[in-house]
Amino acid sequence: MSDMVASEDELRSLYGTPSKLAVAKQIDRLDVHARRFIELSPFLVISSQGADGLGDVSPKGDAPGFVQVLDDRTLLIPDRPGNNRLDTLSNLTANDGVGLLFMVPGVCETLRVNGRARIVADGELLAPTAVRGRLPTAGILVAVEEVYLHCAKALVRSKLWEDDHRVDRRTLPSLAQIISDQVGGGFDVAEADARVEDSLKNRLY
Repeated sequence: MSDMVASEDELRSLYGTPSKLAVAKQIDRLDVHARRFIELSPFLVISSQGADGLGDVSPKGDAPGFVQVLDDRTLLIPDRPGNNRLDTLSNLTANDGVGLLFMVPGVCETLRVNGRARIVADGELLAPTAVRGRLPTAGILVAVEEVYLHCAKALVRSKLWEDDHRVDRRTLPSLAQIISDQVGGGFDVAEADARVEDSLKNRLY
């Protein structure tokens, strides 16, 4: 392909420069507005990168405010039970850089937070994140370096929060059926679906 963009100069020749506001909006701490956004947010995605250089993104979700703001430069994300692939946590043992994207249902702006992360298993530190008396096995402690709001265009274009754009889950096969198709079978789909359903009901925490 002859039209590949390979440098910052080439990129800027296509897009131009950002506005003064777009540059100035980036701050280095969690101010009152960022704290409020995180307090209202039940969902975020976290990006990480492994030693092989491949990037990864993973969703994290719970009740609004599940991410703890410890101070204006520190966040604590509880790591709830999952499938034990540990993609994000494994990446953090090799590369501590992370990017967070916080979302609030009904709000089309998003909050971006970038920083450095460590895995912590301190019961006292994790105690405020317990649910139903259950502590997470570990948490992700983020040292905040960059904070800024992202404009609403992507969510406005996607109509993400509009009810008439919701997709009926039955439009897609079940999770187990999709995986079976992708890997060529080898397991009982109905049994796997039942395990998934049980996990969603009984092993969220």
